[in-house]
Amino acid sequence: MPLPHVPPHAWEVSPEEAVAIQMQWRERVIRVDCLGEVRTIAGVDVGFEDEGRVARAAVVVLDFPGLVMREQVLARRPVTFPYVPGLLSFREAPVILEALARLRLWPDVLLVDGQGIAHPRRLGIASHLGVWCDLPTVGVAKSRLVGQHAPVAEAAGAWQPLYEGDEVIGAALRTRAGVRPVYVSIGHRVSLETAIDLVMRCTRGYRLPEPLRLAHHLASVVEKGGKEGR
Repeated sequence: MPLPHVPPHAWEVSPEEAVAIQMQWRERVIRVDCLGEVRTIAGVDVGFEDEGRVARAAVVVLDFPGLVMREQVLARRPVTFPYVPGLLSFREAPVILEALARLRLWPDVLLVDGQGIAHPRRLGIASHLGVWCDLPTVGVAKSRLVGQHAPVAEAAGAWQPLYEGDEVIGAALRTRAGVRPVYVSIGHRVSLETAIDLVMRCTRGYRLPEPLRLAHHLASVVEKGGKEGR
């Protein structure tokens, strides 16, 4: 799979070093459409096992726009980075990269459960993964990390821009009438308008777009029948 042969930076760093890496890497994020025809789209999510000591990454690849399952993979890895708000990629990206490396079918776009540029330093996990893999990515978060937005109309597909100051950093998007919006932001090589369109075209009556809904289920259901939350 097209992952870097030589890691661009280490993952086992201090929180201070992680922040410095984010400040450098945010300059590499491409915020406009730089992708070809989308024929496959993937979702990635991470759950935890063994009381949070082991991370479990699931990647689900669907065809697009039909959303028929093409491939799914799992990877597990011990957690080595503490939970620090804003530094999710240093905790979860290593196991995600292991899962991506197992794919036979490389996706055209990756939806990531987390923030893209809707992040204090404009480099959430979706952007970090996108730059690392040089892959078009979209951040689809269940909750807001930073920014403010106006009330979102109740109809499915309604959205409001997410602002931090005068900068639009994402969108609060109502994927289903009557449910809380999700927070969509540019990851890498995908504009915000295209990101919103892709998320809505992947939505099938649930709050989460189908690639992420399936990845979330696979990541959170432990093989012995139990469940662990994120």
